[in-house]
Amino acid sequence: MSGAGASSLALEVENLAAARGLRVLFEGLAFRVSAGESLELRGANGSGKSTLLRILAGLTRPHEGRVRYSGAGPGDSEEAAQHYLGHLDAVKPTETALEQARFWARYFARPQDVADAAIKRVGLANRKSVPGRGLSAGQKRRLALTRLLIEPRPVWLLDEPTAALDTEGRTLVMQLVAEHRAGGGIVIAAVHGEGFANSRILDLSTLKAAA
Repeated sequence: MSGAGASSLALEVENLAAARGLRVLFEGLAFRVSAGESLELRGANGSGKSTLLRILAGLTRPHEGRVRYSGAGPGDSEEAAQHYLGHLDAVKPTETALEQARFWARYFARPQDVADAAIKRVGLANRKSVPGRGLSAGQKRRLALTRLLIEPRPVWLLDEPTAALDTEGRTLVMQLVAEHRAGGGIVIAAVHGEGFANSRILDLSTLKAAA
């Protein structure tokens, strides 16, 4: 998937801190990710990987600091610049895989054939008539990936994107990420296990919050 229009885009984090309850997860975090780059978030459970992604997506307020998107096109909002794919796949149990992909196409004002092509690309062509409740965990994850393909956005924020996927599914994610980066897109992902080629790594376990 091309990151069309993303060649000048950068995501910058300045003096970022996050807390869960009374516990500070990290503080003083600063980094910049530019077009064509990927950043892997690693660290032990509870180190703040998912929290950081939610902050970058604008879904959680930071304890302090700020996130800035620079180089977006005129009138483009930060929300319109990014896709967030979290742990929950947002799959409806009663609608078929194809119906759900076509819903996202309508939501994003995209042609119906874009949804059809996305279903095929993620390997669900032979499961397109199956309702969500009949899909395996890996197939639900594949269905969630169609949103990245239906609506081109330059920044992908992915929380363990290969979770529940088999070897073929993990290869698919690697291919989609590589294509997105080749088109100037940015990928920031919480990762366990195998990561992406030529990717920077940020290990949140190494960040020591002040007592």
